[in-house]
Amino acid sequence: MGKETNQFYYTAKYKPNQLIYGSGQTALITGWTVKEAVYKHLNNNEYAVIGQLYSPTRGINLLIRNLLLNPHVRYLVILNATKEDKNAGGCQCLGDFFRHGVEESISDIGRKSWVIRSLIPGYIDIDIDINALEKLRDSVEIQEVISIADAVEKVKYYANKETVAPWGTPLEFPMNVTGSNVFPGTRYGHRIEGKTIAETWVKIIHRIKTTGTIRPTAYDGTWQELIDLMAIITDEPDDFYFPEPNYLPIDRSFLKEYISQILDNASNQEGVKYTYGQRLRSWFGKDQIEQVIEKLAHDINSARAVMSLWDVNQDHNDNPPCLNHIWVRIVDNELSLTATFRSNDMFSAWPANAMGLRALQKYIYDALINRTDHVLKMGALITISQSAHIYDDCFENVANVISSQYSKIAQRKDYFDPAGSFIITIQNNQIIVEHTTPGSGEVVNCYSGKSAHKISQQIFTDCPGLQISHAMYLGVELQKAETALLMKEQLTYEQDKPLKNKTILKQ
Repeated sequence: MGKETNQFYYTAKYKPNQLIYGSGQTALITGWTVKEAVYKHLNNNEYAVIGQLYSPTRGINLLIRNLLLNPHVRYLVILNATKEDKNAGGCQCLGDFFRHGVEESISDIGRKSWVIRSLIPGYIDIDIDINALEKLRDSVEIQEVISIADAVEKVKYYANKETVAPWGTPLEFPMNVTGSNVFPGTRYGHRIEGKTIAETWVKIIHRIKTTGTIRPTAYDGTWQELIDLMAIITDEPDDFYFPEPNYLPIDRSFLKEYISQILDNASNQEGVKYTYGQRLRSWFGKDQIEQVIEKLAHDINSARAVMSLWDVNQDHNDNPPCLNHIWVRIVDNELSLTATFRSNDMFSAWPANAMGLRALQKYIYDALINRTDHVLKMGALITISQSAHIYDDCFENVANVISSQYSKIAQRKDYFDPAGSFIITIQNNQIIVEHTTPGSGEVVNCYSGKSAHKISQQIFTDCPGLQISHAMYLGVELQKAETALLMKEQLTYEQDKPLKNKTILKQ
């Protein structure tokens, strides 16, 4: 007689459309490895559910909640197979939860949480009863594996064991949801500039959180989105700037491995569809990075230094690359790199994306310096994110970063505007405004009149690229100058200083 089997039905309250369902008693977690790569080797009755775990800080909490709802799951196979799995740390942290448990502490955003005893940060909502977590840990047998073949073998092994009674009744705990207040704003075309990736990132998430459109995603949730967001980073240091304390979602240990995924080729591996490095180095039968270096080495003015990651033969299907196009340009001996993303997770992924691309930019720069007589300097890194979005499960983290960092960054005084400067004086009973070039201070235009409104309109017509803060500053200064002109017997005007009373000055 064969083994008697019972049919179980897995119920997922969180991210239900991202899971593959079976009727067994084993949950299989595949990390970044594509879940279908394991699923195709298994029968439906051999597993309870198959799912991917991308992030320990975002995913484990939901995974644990789903397991508590399904006490018939008595075995957990965790596939920690690839560099991407180990770099993300989700599988490691999940295993540590079952091995070592949790302790009450504070998450990285200052929220009281159950913190997993692991070297990898991972959190579970404090609303979940500790006794339920301990019961789950005691009742589920875990097995960590490092290959798809091992994962299939372990799932089949557990499927051949006798059916085990569920460890309890389904448990569900309330979950707080962070909302979003949206202000009016432009939907298409946004420009954000900063000296460093960290500074620019805070500005990006503030812009999206403030004016982004909230819409459903294909991943069982919502996101807040802006369309066509251009970010410009002007002065990122070669060794990268990490704030102290570090509020970025990555650290230096993660970055080293991530840069390798962009710069280095990778062999084909089951369950891994591609890496960016593979797409750039060998996917199309050419080393595109080397081609770009050779192109610019022989023609410093070339506008054809292009790298493409989109494969028209297959990328209309699931899981195409988010990074699609890279363009390298040298203008006035300044090497810039522009990267286009069709879809970009701006909270969790963009800082790593930007640092990886900056490393690629520096790699190309160094190669040209070593191979040619070109006199070069590193220019800006530009990313164009066609769908720039933040997922709803990050809203609380986003709000905390904005509240702790944005006001500090916004209040930093930086008077440099590529559109130039404006010197305002009162002469011969008129307001005189001289427009000067940035740096050299050469006068390129002059405006005059008695009306602050008319002069400001002339300036804004001639200089549509004025920074917003600069434009608002000019409006204030011009209005002060007009007030002094109207009350010339009582007031005197000097740019950047409060209006002074002439009577007091004479005393």
